[in-house]
Amino acid sequence: MYYRRYAGLKLQLLLCLTLLMVICQSQAQTMNVTSIEPLANVIAASENSAIRIQFDRAINTTSVSTDSFWAYGRWSGVVSGSYSFENGNQTVVLTPQQAFSAGEQVTVVLSNQLMGQDGTALRDAGYSFQFWVRSAPADLVFEELDRIATGSPSRPYGGIATDLDEDGFLDITSVNEDTNDLRFFRNRADGTGLFDDFVTPTAGTGSVPSPSEVGDFNGDGHMDIAVANTTGNSASILLGNGDGSFGPQQELTVNGQPRGITVLDMDGDGDLDVATANRTTGTISLLQNNGSGVYTVIDSFGTNGGEWSLAAGDMNNDGIMDLVTGGSTSPNIWVYAGDGQSGFSQIENQNSGGTAWMMVLGDINNDGHLDVVQANGGANNGAVLTGDGTGQLSAPEIFNVDPTALATDLGDLDGDGDLDWMIASFGGDWALFENVDGNFVFHNEFDAPAAASCSLFMDIDNDRLLDLVLLDELANEIIVLRNGEALLKDGFESLF
Repeated sequence: MYYRRYAGLKLQLLLCLTLLMVICQSQAQTMNVTSIEPLANVIAASENSAIRIQFDRAINTTSVSTDSFWAYGRWSGVVSGSYSFENGNQTVVLTPQQAFSAGEQVTVVLSNQLMGQDGTALRDAGYSFQFWVRSAPADLVFEELDRIATGSPSRPYGGIATDLDEDGFLDITSVNEDTNDLRFFRNRADGTGLFDDFVTPTAGTGSVPSPSEVGDFNGDGHMDIAVANTTGNSASILLGNGDGSFGPQQELTVNGQPRGITVLDMDGDGDLDVATANRTTGTISLLQNNGSGVYTVIDSFGTNGGEWSLAAGDMNNDGIMDLVTGGSTSPNIWVYAGDGQSGFSQIENQNSGGTAWMMVLGDINNDGHLDVVQANGGANNGAVLTGDGTGQLSAPEIFNVDPTALATDLGDLDGDGDLDWMIASFGGDWALFENVDGNFVFHNEFDAPAAASCSLFMDIDNDRLLDLVLLDELANEIIVLRNGEALLKDGFESLF
């Protein structure tokens, strides 16, 4: 009996050792990221930040390229810069040639094409992370500079602040539901914060375009736009030419009236894929990029909760982008963990305090984990759900606003190192909440001419202060507001 027990223990020990050897061998056959800089989800990275990635072994420098290691600012565009190597080639540094735009979010994408000197490759899932760029301290007193007509009827619901003509100043592009197009308003690039009338011809989309997102979809260094066509049951991919114009759209049928859209590298190959949240079928559709900006719908999944809002971010801190969606027939938010191979599995289902319209992800309390803010159109409120870094969300904190809260945005408007919050209400005005030590406090409202529709936090005049651009879809108008007096603080004296 004692011999048999001893033999059994010996067998278990051998099995454990064998398993440990297999795990170690598997890890040895995969190159891993050991540190990143700036840190993921940090709010106040320097506008001149170099992007520094350290691996657990020396990298094959010939595998580093704009296909395998690249980054883009949501507003400033694709990072153009130089690569260098440190620490015995275990660290790769991308140094941008130009500063990031104040207050913008930057996405870094590493593909599975990266190789070690020993012949190992980065994991199939690749590695992605995001950070935010600091803005200069300001007093949150806004001066109206201009009101821009979008054309009547155009009904501008969505807005984009990307520098599409690549002159170093942020432009405005409106997404127009009645005219089924994008309208590009060029920044005059003279420091006044003023914009020219929209350029014609405009860029056509599908039927009733609404939510939109940007990225470089074909790897040519120019920023592109993906749009969800809410009654067209489709998504439009518009490839930018680098001068504010676009080529003809690629329109793809998705699984029922998309109300949310987001971009991410879902399969680790280094290019940006697209996902849509589809209201009528309660699904999420996945659109896979072939690397040249040509997309194929490969899958749909969901909960049949009237999926409406949608955002992508690394909710569980594993370097793989996840999907977060909110329902219009169910007052829930679902978190789906990405596996880096175009697969997603649900890890959270949390009540949101109302039915969804739009959501944004950001680290509200500066704990390094992504949180969710959502405009709950049916409940006339906004909700804040904090994340714990594993994909789990807290119960919602509710903020009542004007009727039909249909858009939300985050940005460090006062330049104090945390994210402030705006909610636009179709039945009222724009409500600004200031972040005070991780808690939102109502600051003020901005009156809408007819119907507050969305807001853009953007630096209109390159003074490093984050300004406001407000879109009113019934007035067919864009209101440009310049952030007020700069407040000198440590580290910013040289800017003024």
